[in-house]
Amino acid sequence: MNTVPMLGRLERVALRIGWQSEAGGFTPWLAQEENITLLGEALDLELEVEAQEKNVGPFRADILCRDTSSGAWVLIENQLERTDHSHLGQLLTYAAGLEAVTIVWIAQEFTEQHRATLDWLNQITDERFNFFGLEVELWQIGTSLPAPKFNIVSKPNDWTKQVARGAQAIAGELTPAKQLQLEYWTAFADYLRESRSSIKPTKPLPQHWMNVGLGKSGIGLAAIASMFDSTSRSYDSHELRAEVGIGGPNAKQWFAVIESQKATLEEALGEPLTWHNPSGKKSARAYLRRIANLEDRADWRNQHVWLREKLEKMNRVFSPVVKGLDISTVESNGTEVSG
Repeated sequence: MNTVPMLGRLERVALRIGWQSEAGGFTPWLAQEENITLLGEALDLELEVEAQEKNVGPFRADILCRDTSSGAWVLIENQLERTDHSHLGQLLTYAAGLEAVTIVWIAQEFTEQHRATLDWLNQITDERFNFFGLEVELWQIGTSLPAPKFNIVSKPNDWTKQVARGAQAIAGELTPAKQLQLEYWTAFADYLRESRSSIKPTKPLPQHWMNVGLGKSGIGLAAIASMFDSTSRSYDSHELRAEVGIGGPNAKQWFAVIESQKATLEEALGEPLTWHNPSGKKSARAYLRRIANLEDRADWRNQHVWLREKLEKMNRVFSPVVKGLDISTVESNGTEVSG
């Protein structure tokens, strides 16, 4: 005899029960790492909070973030009520004050006019500007704690922007090598989605790398497919790399701290890394590498499997280390200051 399962009922909860105000409740809650990660998952972005209540022109933005996979600014404006013209004006001011930015407008409810305005802005602006509109909800089952849910009501129109890129490509005529790179990363992005990988692909571009965020601006994970073999120093063979790259003004200090954990990191990975820290450059990297023939399309799936497995492993091992880095604990020579 089949038994009927006992299930709870989802009930909508008023936002003010969870957060009494925007500035004193919702904004500091959202800025916490686990909650900004939740928002990032809804947006398919890797977010790192840079500042709260940040001045941008005459207004103060609620939260300013970096997309760690691209380094671009992500500016978040919150409302625990219906959208209004005042906040829309602030968003446009923010966009005008930053050269490249993703604007995220979160509200309890979007009016049809404001949703349509964001759709229009996404249509008329180029790829430097992206506008998202999200409605936030709280739900609970019985006496459980309320749980937040983000619903996207407006987002950048990727299809129209792909058409624009296609027109630019026709005008600029991609070289055969650039066309190969674009097709390679497009196939890799499709494979990551099909395999439900924890690695989220970024936009395929005609270049030899695809970036993945690691939770801190200036430090990223990247998939590399290079026509140049860095070991033989020739173009006679190609190579793949799963790479942690470190750039920016603190690159050498970050690298020294990370490399000091070399034994632990390599043990967790189950294989040695190549640690590359050239004295004449401001950047450094650590990577896993294998030889590949990028022109052999029949082998692309094998190459993509290798890249996915190595990137997933490196993301799992390096992410907690990178997120725990604090420049205030590092001396100018790169050594960590004990507390």
